[in-house]
Amino acid sequence: MSAALHAIVGDFAVIEGHARADAGILCRDGAIVAAGTRAELAAAAAGAGAEVSWTHAAHRVLTPGTVNAHNHSFQSLLRGIADDRPFLEWRDQALYRWAPRLGAHGVEVGALLAFSEMLLHGVTTVCDFFYIQDGGNDNARAVLAAGRRLGMRTVLGRCFYDWDGAPAAFRETPAEARSRFLELVREVAGDALAFVLAAPHSLHGASPRMIRTAAEAADEAQTPLHIHLAEERYQVDDALTRFGARPLHVVDQLDALGPRTVAVHGCWFDQGERALLAERGAGLAYNPGSNMFLGDGVTDVVDLSARGVRIGLGTDGGCSNSRVSVFDEMRSCALLQKVQRLDGGAISAETCFAMGTRGGGELLGLPVGRLAPGYRADVVGLDLDDPSLWPRFDLVKNIVYALSARAIRDVWVEGRRVVEDGRLTTLDLGEIGARVRELTSSWRSAA
Repeated sequence: MSAALHAIVGDFAVIEGHARADAGILCRDGAIVAAGTRAELAAAAAGAGAEVSWTHAAHRVLTPGTVNAHNHSFQSLLRGIADDRPFLEWRDQALYRWAPRLGAHGVEVGALLAFSEMLLHGVTTVCDFFYIQDGGNDNARAVLAAGRRLGMRTVLGRCFYDWDGAPAAFRETPAEARSRFLELVREVAGDALAFVLAAPHSLHGASPRMIRTAAEAADEAQTPLHIHLAEERYQVDDALTRFGARPLHVVDQLDALGPRTVAVHGCWFDQGERALLAERGAGLAYNPGSNMFLGDGVTDVVDLSARGVRIGLGTDGGCSNSRVSVFDEMRSCALLQKVQRLDGGAISAETCFAMGTRGGGELLGLPVGRLAPGYRADVVGLDLDDPSLWPRFDLVKNIVYALSARAIRDVWVEGRRVVEDGRLTTLDLGEIGARVRELTSSWRSAA
């Protein structure tokens, strides 16, 4: 019996940053087998001696699913609580005040809220940097379970956090963090939609011993290592005072900087740190929307890109950005770099599009973010009848600079349609909204 293949075909497909007419993808078991025009797909299927089930996405441009390289899903529950505050006030009055109260139920509701909104905005893979541990892994499991229910690919950045100034719910010993991280890695082995990586919080949130432990655990489990660095200027001053070196140099001295390492933010990296990031083969998760929202600063991704550093885009948490769209981050990335350098040609739409798709996949070590054979069948269908994509002089530039969320109509993860005509297919959005309202109804009076 011949193997069944599934094809998704639109009027255009964006492959490697260029639109091809009457094109789409052919997939089997969640993986892309071929990408090209409909005629090329039919020939590929015939050559494989396979039966084809065609899904014609009429009047659609198909793009790779976007990759959110950095997020804190539970923070979507905190939107509006401490907006328009300086960073440390935001941290203390929103994050530290409310996060410890969530428990596994609240964490799950927050993940359902964040992930459902991401899917509706074309995010198919998210790295959720998670640190409300409550002495175990139940909360982390709740995040992964929410992703599975929605059909989203979730990479859990299992945090290593021991600073005694943080809420007790965040803190563990290095031994506890290592053991629980490796336990989660074993639990998700072989799961197509759930992954775990090591995530020492930061130089202020994780002691030197904790960072070394996380780096050793990442090596043992063969996972990336994500760490917040140089987001705020005070964090540079703190590193200089405590360690006598700038943040990235401290991480290097702790033997935690290498090809597995992904620095998150890096707004205040100087030229020497940017050179070191490139020299060590490390990557960067850039969060332009959050950096603007919190008044952090502007990361020099033009320089980092020129040095060959791998760069992905993240939204950061819902209460430090208020949006969870990587398409938004593509635009923000481009505009911030242009205005920072006073140069409209400082960075291109195509570069930012790549950061939000395959760049994020490269940071996570996953075959996602491209419409190419061997990659996972994660696809977004944009409505060509939406005026934000008119006229069609250059679809990629329109997607980065002009796209309205209204145009995001269909989303597939692993070849499964999880958004159809702008609606979730896996869970009822009204049910998620009801759970959010029930959980947060008493917070307004206490805020």
